[in-house]
Amino acid sequence: MFIHLDEHYINPKLAEIYDLDSPWSKDRDFYLSLAGDVQKRILDLGCGTGLLCDAYAAKGHNVTGVDPAEAMLKIARQKKHGKEITWIQSKAQDFKSEYLFDLIIMTGHAFQVLLQDREVECVFRTMKEHLKPEGSIVFESRNPNIDWKSKWDYEITLDTPYGLVQESRRYMDFVDDKMTFRLEYKFADETLTSQSVLRFWTKEQIEMHLSKACLTVDTIYGDWSQSPFSPEHSEEMIFKIGAG
Repeated sequence: MFIHLDEHYINPKLAEIYDLDSPWSKDRDFYLSLAGDVQKRILDLGCGTGLLCDAYAAKGHNVTGVDPAEAMLKIARQKKHGKEITWIQSKAQDFKSEYLFDLIIMTGHAFQVLLQDREVECVFRTMKEHLKPEGSIVFESRNPNIDWKSKWDYEITLDTPYGLVQESRRYMDFVDDKMTFRLEYKFADETLTSQSVLRFWTKEQIEMHLSKACLTVDTIYGDWSQSPFSPEHSEEMIFKIGAG
């Protein structure tokens, strides 16, 4: 019913090289800074290979990483602080815990994998139910007013345990507010592909669903330097949410 898992998340070979094409980056610097230095209980929904969870744990935070893909969690468990982190295989909308969290995050544009209104409603309810009264929720989605079609395609070469791998991303089509694209990985002995669909939610749609979940928007940033959001120019819509 919810969230189809794409090949590049569930294939163990592709999960193993995921951190090579998605290494530490300025968005992770932003999310890491949100935790501060005082120990917090942090929930990362859609944690992937656990780069950010590992960085939080290195600073002494109590971290729970949740992801529906076992192949990604297998890599996450091998991180330096992996044994200090609680790893749970679950979709964000199905997650249940006895704990409340100081900080709940959803990063890497994972929000756009939610294609239906019902999925967003369930995820926001999960966030609301697990947030401490003074806690924060932070996630991002790409601004749909930007011409993403012209920015989407790329080709890179990765130096992997399997040798050099040629990776490419190709735009396929955009129907209504949903983009379909294809990833291709050329290994020496085989070529693997993964097709994905993302929804480009408007700011107003996201705010409507947050309001329904009784979650209050504190701030919307337009980039990882925390500049104010500009509907015409900002590529990111970074939502910082209070408990309401």
